[in-house]
Amino acid sequence: MSVPLHISRVEAMTESSGAPLVIAHGLLGQGRNFGTLARGFAEKRNVISVDMRNHGDSPWHELMDYHAMADDLAAVIALHGGGRAHLLGHSMGGKAAMMLALKRPELLESLAVADISPVAYQHEYHREIDAMQRVGLEGISRRGQADQILKTTIPQSAMRAFLLQNLNVREGVARWKPNLKVLDASMDDITGWPATPEGAVFTGPTLFVRGGDSAYVGPSHEPAIKALFPKTEFQTMARCGHWLHAEDPKQFLEIVDQFLDFTFR
Repeated sequence: MSVPLHISRVEAMTESSGAPLVIAHGLLGQGRNFGTLARGFAEKRNVISVDMRNHGDSPWHELMDYHAMADDLAAVIALHGGGRAHLLGHSMGGKAAMMLALKRPELLESLAVADISPVAYQHEYHREIDAMQRVGLEGISRRGQADQILKTTIPQSAMRAFLLQNLNVREGVARWKPNLKVLDASMDDITGWPATPEGAVFTGPTLFVRGGDSAYVGPSHEPAIKALFPKTEFQTMARCGHWLHAEDPKQFLEIVDQFLDFTFR
């Protein structure tokens, strides 16, 4: 069952009658993380950024697997995208995008996946989520206060800054926007990859963008990718890790934009 995702829309700067670009973020992200990139993509096309279920301003739900997330994206395309879209997903959002492409290929003009493969991974976010849950929000009126508490368990300032984007402080009251309890309980589903529909293959144009310093899309993953997405092209962003779109947004925009130029209509 789908939930109505919160969306942010950026209208094309030039007249555009083609399918829009829908952007799906990764775990503990939000659609707003792609705000600058969305405006860049909107120079040529309409762009819709979503908050995935249990994230940002979207509804909370006990179910957090890729079939459900794919259904959410399908509903966005039906309600806000005119029934067909180009789809870009990073990490968790990339897996949800892949699942939608395999289940409902008729909805997609093209698929772009940022630094994730259709496989299960060992990496998980229990430590980060536990640290967020341990921040006593009562009395927190500024993000800086929460940052000092997180610092005791998460020394990396960049990771803390990323996590703290999820802290909403309004009128002296602080709350975490993600459903941390459900995300923590669903970590095996999020880091895993479910059984795909029998015989499912997406034959539309597909781009996998990977970070040169990331292991999420390596040579060992290419056979699994090609088996499900036979028209895949790979692009590698040198000196970038898993958050490649944030580390080098200019190069990321150019790579994805060039791919969309060939498929956009």
